[in-house]
Amino acid sequence: MKLIVQNRKARYDYQVVEYIEAGIALLGTEVKSLREGRANLRDSYALIRDGQVLLKGLHISPYSHTSDRDLDPARERKLLLHKREIRRLIGKVQEKGLTLVAMKLYFNKRGVVKVDLALAKGKRSVDKRHDIADRESKRDMERAMKYRR
Repeated sequence: MKLIVQNRKARYDYQVVEYIEAGIALLGTEVKSLREGRANLRDSYALIRDGQVLLKGLHISPYSHTSDRDLDPARERKLLLHKREIRRLIGKVQEKGLTLVAMKLYFNKRGVVKVDLALAKGKRSVDKRHDIADRESKRDMERAMKYRR
């Protein structure tokens, strides 16, 4: 697996319930641009419309060596999932109030672009402060143990 881009802010803003791997429908120049690492996953999410899962907010910059610059870099892209997976996602998103957030974009072993989606629940600011406090206390404990040795 070769990581292209990761959405680090999503871990801070959402509590992840489950991960789903999905393929993504791209054009050739978009794949070449991804090989150059020219993508931004921040604020990207998936929505379900007409029985299809679409990824919004993924920005893929135009490939540097092409004359085809008419392509919208922030267009909606179709995610490739099985029908039963889509039906399951529809149920979870509608029933429990969960969101589909794009966590990372990568090439798998065969060179195919994949998206890691997370079924996630939004965190409140109180939860975020609690996570920061836990992280700092853990860091302080590790520092104290290090100096004790």
